[in-house]
Amino acid sequence: MDITPLGHSSFRIKGKLASVVTDPYTFPKHIEADIVTASQKQEVAMIDGNPYVINGPGEYEVKGVALVGISTGANTIYRIEIDGVAIVHLGALDRSLTATEVDELDGVHILMVPITFAQVGTVINEIEPMIIIPMNYEKPQLDAFLKEIGKEAVAQQKLNVTKDKLPAEMQVVVLE
Repeated sequence: MDITPLGHSSFRIKGKLASVVTDPYTFPKHIEADIVTASQKQEVAMIDGNPYVINGPGEYEVKGVALVGISTGANTIYRIEIDGVAIVHLGALDRSLTATEVDELDGVHILMVPITFAQVGTVINEIEPMIIIPMNYEKPQLDAFLKEIGKEAVAQQKLNVTKDKLPAEMQVVVLE
């Protein structure tokens, strides 16, 4: 599976059978996807093709991809399981998670997290992902975040990962 950044909180997740675009943003080129998730009120019509659009809470299965949307008020968190890898996209989360929300996200391999809210360290500790992908930040915010969690980042153009190649210890991967 490949994860490619598209800008802000938008990523393209390409698995063996399907592709997912999270939080569509103004793209420099045409992007196609089988599934589109919108954590707030993103413009999903800019995605080419005829994607299955998910813009709120619920459980979904589309083309072998299992998705769960969890409402956190004006935001929806998505747990996306593709090719045996569980990815959580926190959207524009700006608060701690409830115990129920943490339980619903059980078994997270990759966490896509906005790193600018005060409780980000707590959320990461509660979810315990193997890979953290920061989103929606500027360089000084990234530096402060890395210092707070005591990690260094690996910068990549895209992340290629399979369930059997997940790291043993938590890593921060910055997708540029």
